[in-house]
Amino acid sequence: MENERTATTGRTPHTPAATDRPTEPTAPRRPTASRLCHATGLVLILSGLVHLLVFAVDGGPWDGPVSWRKPVTFGLSFGVTLIAVTWVTSYLRIEPRLRALLLTVFAADCVVEVGGITLQAWRGVPSHLDMETPFDTVVSMTLAVGGGVLVALLTVLAVVSFGNRPTGPEAMALAVRSGFAILLVALTSGAAMIARGVVLTRTGHQEAAYHSTAALKPLHGVSLHAVLVLPVLAWLLSRTSWTETVRRRIVAAAVGCYVAAVVGAGVWAVLTY
Repeated sequence: MENERTATTGRTPHTPAATDRPTEPTAPRRPTASRLCHATGLVLILSGLVHLLVFAVDGGPWDGPVSWRKPVTFGLSFGVTLIAVTWVTSYLRIEPRLRALLLTVFAADCVVEVGGITLQAWRGVPSHLDMETPFDTVVSMTLAVGGGVLVALLTVLAVVSFGNRPTGPEAMALAVRSGFAILLVALTSGAAMIARGVVLTRTGHQEAAYHSTAALKPLHGVSLHAVLVLPVLAWLLSRTSWTETVRRRIVAAAVGCYVAAVVGAGVWAVLTY
């Protein structure tokens, strides 16, 4: 019958072309700023690992104002924090362009901080609070200003998280808000370390300035990564078959444990300051 119709009308039957077939939906690509921040974070982590190898080969003290510890720990810490904040902010109710701008500035600031610390480690001089020469003063003040920028940016993101309930899986809002709140403790302790060190340096107590930050380091380190640990826990729980009530209780218990650890580190800082 098809051949008869073709012969009568002189037309050939329509065969669907490749373009007529329905296309499979493609997964949305991550925003450019997010991809840039993830890539930058991985580079910083790699830098920390490379300097861990340098330390293994070159040796030297692990503690103190001049050691390979600083490019290792700062590279790893800044890299992980940059990736964590980039991921966590995807749950914030924030205008995409503003988020992209804040993340881009944050990534650039992380590079400046790790770069300055790494430069001074290779020069064999302290990175923070070192004002022995004009160049060292410029580096130290750049790192101090960069720290101020970090405080401002992350405070804005924390305010956004509390201003509008974050999206995401069950208990993610609690995890994100708690993570940012505890992160503010890390920022405050970091600012206190720099401020006290600068005062001691300006008053002629350079050596004391280098050792003045020891008491606050545990508090700073413990509270720094809550913004990653708690949201990751909420995300993992969303992959389970447990009820929403159980997930919320587990995240709430984790927040309580983290707060207890921060309080303990704070007490220790007060007693040894």
